[in-house]
Amino acid sequence: MHSFAPEIMLITLLAVVVVSDTLADRLKVPSVFLLLIGSYLVYQMFPAAVPLDLRAHFDTVILLCIPLIFMGDALHLHFKDVRQFGFEIFYLAVFAVALSIAAGASLYQLELFAPLSLGGYVALFAINMATDAVSVQSVLSRFEGISHDLKVLIEGESLGNDATAVIAFFFVGLPWMLSGSIDPVAASFDAVRVFAVSLGLGVAMGFGFYLLMKLVEHQRGEFFIFVVEGYAAYVLGEEMHVSGILTLIAAIIATKAWIDADIRRSGERDARKTKSYRLQQLYHQLRFGGYHATTEQRLEYIFEMAKEFGYLATVMIFFTLAEIVDYEQLWYYRYEILAMFAATTMIRALSMAKFALFGHRFNLIKPVGFEGWFILTFSGMKGALSIILVHMIPDSFAHKALFESVTVGVVMLSIFGYGVTLWGYFVLKSRRASAALQTHKR
Repeated sequence: MHSFAPEIMLITLLAVVVVSDTLADRLKVPSVFLLLIGSYLVYQMFPAAVPLDLRAHFDTVILLCIPLIFMGDALHLHFKDVRQFGFEIFYLAVFAVALSIAAGASLYQLELFAPLSLGGYVALFAINMATDAVSVQSVLSRFEGISHDLKVLIEGESLGNDATAVIAFFFVGLPWMLSGSIDPVAASFDAVRVFAVSLGLGVAMGFGFYLLMKLVEHQRGEFFIFVVEGYAAYVLGEEMHVSGILTLIAAIIATKAWIDADIRRSGERDARKTKSYRLQQLYHQLRFGGYHATTEQRLEYIFEMAKEFGYLATVMIFFTLAEIVDYEQLWYYRYEILAMFAATTMIRALSMAKFALFGHRFNLIKPVGFEGWFILTFSGMKGALSIILVHMIPDSFAHKALFESVTVGVVMLSIFGYGVTLWGYFVLKSRRASAALQTHKR
């Protein structure tokens, strides 16, 4: 008899999304809270609604979800913002993450996680420093008044942070933890190689898919080209033993950058015919500039569709998280979970303090003030990527239960702890602004 498990699973996913969004709008709360709670309740109370063993097929779930999660976030980030805030994003996404992982590993001397080696500390902190852009956007999108500059920092950090954490985990922490030793010089060069090759490969693929999009003239086809690009970049990056996630992010941003350049030029007047103009014309011809990849109106459709597909992928990961949750294990490792949550929060707060305390002293660093520091600190919610990385640890590893419990605990604490903190802050700020407006009217 035919099994309808895939159809039932799809119905469940869509139902959880619809119900969560509806309740979130009615209750004025971030939908990510209800998605996480709803996924767990459905899994526990209505097991027939989740007929697929997601944990047994976790590798398949990962390959399906990762490109969809990161594609939407990469499309939302404009290249002009990356160029304008490049130093800040590089600091947040690369330098600050590397320092944070190193700071976490230095706690090895305190024996917070006694069974682990120094390599284990590096791997554990790499996993738990990876942020979740979908969860962050779910909270921040509920509230107005966040400056564009701050949104760019948060979006850029969430994307780059994940790529850096993945490289640190796979090319430094994991091999060090499993082998017991590592050559730091070789590991550093390997990490730099991975970073450079992933970026170069992504940019090259981005240009190729940008040219491909010129052959299509309808929004649905253009959206599907972006989907194919995301999957192709991720798979090719992984097959070449570099970072598939960084390759994907670079490819999508590169394609979007050339599309934005086309749209911008189409609205400008013709430049004067100088030597510079002739060079621009040659460049224009090489890019088949007479054919547009897409339009602003069609891009809006692509953004919305990418966001919805990423949303569904995140819910799928949340259902997998519901299968991983073991309350007995969480209680057994409760002190380790709290220690990791406190350590990662403190490290993040210190790394973000640069923008509040020293931003005015450096032209390249954007000063954000206390409010910006507060938002940047508590926008570091963990999520899908942390769950994915911890699954990549071999089952034969003696302390995998510790890694799983600590990571699941930190993901849940960060989503609800950070999320509720941000939500409460914005609600209070909104009420104060409303009260001040009423007082002014009187």
